Amino acid sequence: MSFAARQQQAEAAWQTFEQPDRLRILVGSATCGRAAGSLEVMQAFADELAKHGLTEAADMVEVGCLGMCYAEVMVEIRGRDGKRVLYQGVEPRHAAALIETQLVRGEVYLPLALAVMTGVDEAVPTFAELPMIKPQVRIVLRNCGIIDPTNIDHYLARGGYQGMTRAFAMGPDQVIEEMKASGLRGRGGAGFPTGVKWGFARNSVADQKYVICNADEGDPGAFMDRSVLEGDPHAVLEGLLIAGYAIGASIGYVYCRAEYPLAIERLQGAITQMHELGFLGGDILGSGFGFEIKIKKGAGAFVCGEETSLMQSIEGKRGMPLSKPPFPAVSGLFGKPTNINNVETLAAVSAIMEKGAAWYAGYGTEKSRGTKTFALAGKISRTGLIEVPMGISLRTIINEIGGGVLDGKQFKAVQTGGPSGGCIPAQFIDLAVDYERLAEVGSIMGSGGMIVIDEESCMVDMARYFLSFTENESCGKCVPCRMGTQHLLRMLTTITEGRGTLEQLDIMRKIGDAMKNASLCGLGQTAANPVLTTLQYFEDEYRAHIVDKKCPAGACRALIRFDIDPARCTGCGACLRACPVAAISGEKKQPHAIDQELCIQCGSCRQACKFAAVLVD
Repeated sequence: MSFAARQQQAEAAWQTFEQPDRLRILVGSATCGRAAGSLEVMQAFADELAKHGLTEAADMVEVGCLGMCYAEVMVEIRGRDGKRVLYQGVEPRHAAALIETQLVRGEVYLPLALAVMTGVDEAVPTFAELPMIKPQVRIVLRNCGIIDPTNIDHYLARGGYQGMTRAFAMGPDQVIEEMKASGLRGRGGAGFPTGVKWGFARNSVADQKYVICNADEGDPGAFMDRSVLEGDPHAVLEGLLIAGYAIGASIGYVYCRAEYPLAIERLQGAITQMHELGFLGGDILGSGFGFEIKIKKGAGAFVCGEETSLMQSIEGKRGMPLSKPPFPAVSGLFGKPTNINNVETLAAVSAIMEKGAAWYAGYGTEKSRGTKTFALAGKISRTGLIEVPMGISLRTIINEIGGGVLDGKQFKAVQTGGPSGGCIPAQFIDLAVDYERLAEVGSIMGSGGMIVIDEESCMVDMARYFLSFTENESCGKCVPCRMGTQHLLRMLTTITEGRGTLEQLDIMRKIGDAMKNASLCGLGQTAANPVLTTLQYFEDEYRAHIVDKKCPAGACRALIRFDIDPARCTGCGACLRACPVAAISGEKKQPHAIDQELCIQCGSCRQACKFAAVLVD
């Protein structure tokens, strides 16, 4: 069967899936949805459908993540009138009311309604107008939460593998020129131009070449790659195939951490489907190009996100970085020319090859084209996965898309780029988010982690937290990283415990600079960023810890004391119930008190109090 005929078949299947008069239930069941209970929700829906005799009349499908993690479990229901409504916070106990209301009576269940996906409803906003969705441009995430990721027909019907056929028609050299024209830069963190990188590997002469998809997503608070692989695996695999065709590689690897079992399952299923349709193997679609894809499970070492460490791991060796040159484009996996791109880059490649370089370059800024996905986490109202044009401001991301800081607290800083990124203070909230602007303030784009920090967070302790991660994940091969992370972590710990000295501030700056200049790989070169940026923008907090022996944010246990203001305390008992060590006593409706000998300074009482009666000194 020709590709055109297979695509027509897929479009027919999609039209059936989208048929307005067919009852349908879509349940967001990526890892985030499953963690919130989506599988239990699906079972509850199945039971209720059976009770109403609707099992055969309704389709229930697992889809990927729409990105609004704060609203999980999300369920989209289409009734007999064709109206599609997205519901949030769905629990098994809601299944009966949702089916009775929308599928039986044809009405919207307003208590959980988040948005209408089609049409207009006076009581419910449209999906496109939701504050979290409106500023977004979904290219990498174009199919997540919309298609069944296990059904290749859904991907084909929405333009899937058209980029592959267009690439075959253009030829490898023109494909590389298309990538250059698009302005796509590596989304794994370095931001190197993708087309230029492919050109290096293309020009290397060898009997065997490789392409690798880096899905070793190890940053705390990052879940971009996982969501894409779970919600739209074919978009990534098509991009990998195109990359292989462009550089002349016959084998591709997806290096995915073993902690992503659902992503690996979806990848394995997608690879099987590609074989069935002739998109893998020898002479794909009569192009003369043969390609195979293998999956390599990583053991979860953060350093294996670095390309030479990753290749060492695939070869069965300990994941440790190698000196460059030679670069992977000349001598990479098994000593052969190799190209490595991350998940987001390859998902963008398939879209660019389908719609063209000029279309993609129409988004973003002059030097940072296209879009970028970010994992919004931390002290923010709407956590989740977003995709925005390059050049958007931090203010738009945090306040409009993210809904502002959680519980109305004051915005203090945002940490971008994962554990190796910098902490950007509130004074830069109008900063345009692209590679150049972030570098100017001492941070990095990284793979796309974005952690929002509020007024109750200590910047010294924040730096200590990220250093504890990188110190633990350092492979130990080079001295600047191995010893630098240890020394920085030790000094940060002494400062948070009130034992620091002012001399340590200059020492930490010198160590950080040495690590940047002398470390072997990107882990060590960027590990000091949290320390250097917090020293640059929040030195007053460091000095308060050292000189005044106080933590201004009230977060460092060794430097704080909790007391209850009797004038504000209503005796509600919330703090008493929250205390894990029974250090709080008091009668109902009477001021409570804290036993300082029992108190462990955990802050649970402060979080539980709704009357600001718990004071921190």
